Amino acid sequence: MAAHQVIGIGNAVMDVIGPADDASLAALGVQKGIMQLIDQARAEVLTAALDAGRDASRLVPGGSVANTLAGIGRLGQTTAFIGRVADDDLGRGYADATAADGTDFVNAPVSGAELPTSRSIILVTADGERSMNTYLGISAELDEGDVDPALFAGGSWLFLEGYLFDKPKGKAAFLKAASACHAAGGQAGIALSDPFCVDRHRADFRRLVAGPMDYVIGNIHEWQALYQVEDLDTALALAAADCGTVICTRSGEDAILIREGERVTAPVHRITPVDATGAGDQFAAGLIYGLATGKPLAVAGRMGCIAAAEVISHLGARPDRDVMALFRDEGLV
Repeated sequence: MAAHQVIGIGNAVMDVIGPADDASLAALGVQKGIMQLIDQARAEVLTAALDAGRDASRLVPGGSVANTLAGIGRLGQTTAFIGRVADDDLGRGYADATAADGTDFVNAPVSGAELPTSRSIILVTADGERSMNTYLGISAELDEGDVDPALFAGGSWLFLEGYLFDKPKGKAAFLKAASACHAAGGQAGIALSDPFCVDRHRADFRRLVAGPMDYVIGNIHEWQALYQVEDLDTALALAAADCGTVICTRSGEDAILIREGERVTAPVHRITPVDATGAGDQFAAGLIYGLATGKPLAVAGRMGCIAAAEVISHLGARPDRDVMALFRDEGLV
């Protein structure tokens, strides 16, 4: 058995979460209810504003792939995260909290780094709106030197985050990891992340889907953007011709999964979301758990839907309930 059954590469982003009211959002110049990228100076201003109310704020390690790994770990798989943090308070806290949550954070915090640890400053108002201000910082500097091929010994599954494709060094890290994964007998996959990410990197993503990726997860808009077609079935047919396993989520509709000529749907049981944050991350967790443990394609897809439904039923991007018990309730394990 692999020392780490699932290994992820992604942005190591500390979520700095605190309460706010509309007046304080206005005073800080924060637009309510949206996510925006900010620079270092702006990040320091907003972090300091939350520090003033530290007793009411909390720190939660985040990032899309990190959230997925946390979900997989809670299902009983051993996980490792390849990411970059600085040797500062947030970076050390991120590494420690990730390890405490059961995922091996394999890269030591970088001493003397020019950039600080990435963070998403999330201001939550009484009506439940989350205003997210994300500074990518040092995590976006991850490169192939951060990838140790020895991690994949035994045949791990690899999961990549499309957002890290914004820099050539991130692409090099992905290709090195995929090569090491395959050399050890593992399976490599990626989440397309969002349509704008696909638009920025369409040619590279097309090469990945048709090349080193064994499985690819995307939503309707991401698949349509990747192949520049308006018809979903056309996009998925093109994807299936390129890649062994293709997964499409459809925002509350049944997910579609295609593998080596087999096409199935995984039913979604609609609920009213409390917080949609992390839905895609936990869908990936349930799905990858199912695939990695040899479940039928339809079962793996349904596991993804169950995990996604659990996380949108409460605040936060990681599971609150025993998702394995939910699988048992449906006779999936």
